[in-house]
Amino acid sequence: MTDTVISSASREVVIGFDQPFVVIGERINPTGRKLLAEEMKAGDFSRVEADAMAQVAAGAQVLDVNAGIPLADEPALMARAVKLVQSLTDVPLSIDSSVLEALESGLAAYQGKALLNSVTGEEDRLERVLPLVKKHGAAVVAICNDDTGISTDIDVRFEVAKKIVQRAADYGIPACDVVVDPLVMPVGAMADAGVQVFKLIRRLREELKVNTTCGASNVSFGLPHRHGLNPTFLAMAIGAGMTSAITNPLEAPLMQAVRGADVLMDHDPQCANWISAYRQPSAAGTRERRSTRRRRPEAG
Repeated sequence: MTDTVISSASREVVIGFDQPFVVIGERINPTGRKLLAEEMKAGDFSRVEADAMAQVAAGAQVLDVNAGIPLADEPALMARAVKLVQSLTDVPLSIDSSVLEALESGLAAYQGKALLNSVTGEEDRLERVLPLVKKHGAAVVAICNDDTGISTDIDVRFEVAKKIVQRAADYGIPACDVVVDPLVMPVGAMADAGVQVFKLIRRLREELKVNTTCGASNVSFGLPHRHGLNPTFLAMAIGAGMTSAITNPLEAPLMQAVRGADVLMDHDPQCANWISAYRQPSAAGTRERRSTRRRRPEAG
């Protein structure tokens, strides 16, 4: 089976077909978060620190770090964010940018084997990013679009993924270090977007034998009650074979759906993760604690 191993200086995380689903926390990203962008640009990383710790506490096994702020020094911000987050937690990081210099800066600052987010099938991007992946021994997210844009045809997207995997091999990067993003379309705009991406996930797993990831919230874009749809999508994607996703672990129903899917896919031995997350204290234990709280020290 295909295992993608990424690591910090002291901890490994395995993304794989027979592994628990890997949640990559998405919140350290100033895109669409005006206050976070302003703070990071001004050198205030307190919200980055809080977001990092909150996501790990909620169950994220990997954290995505993005420092894309218009008119800011993105490479410098990326290096600072990577160093800060690694000083706070031992979970591996996904270094996320469309700017090559920011990717380089993040990798130079990183301790361990990072997940680089991302490369596409565009020729210029392949020629610039893949040597960087090889140089730093990283794994990479491969997004299924190329110079022609994003196709609504899953056969075209599959061929883009196949091209990226083959080109990565030319650079000595094994398929196990390529995590493919099949591109989740908004189901509100494209009614069969869910059906299509589930089919594509299965093909990527069975034919290319690669792990997969996605920006999970894309599926619900433009619809009301998005927090209700996203967990359903993730559970079904896990059933189709998806092995990781970039999403918000602070959404409790979403994490519950992920943990439940792990149980039903037999990726949670003895249901240990589920029990740890949701077991209620026993009645006897609760009574004992209450009794202890009521006791008063005897007078001397």
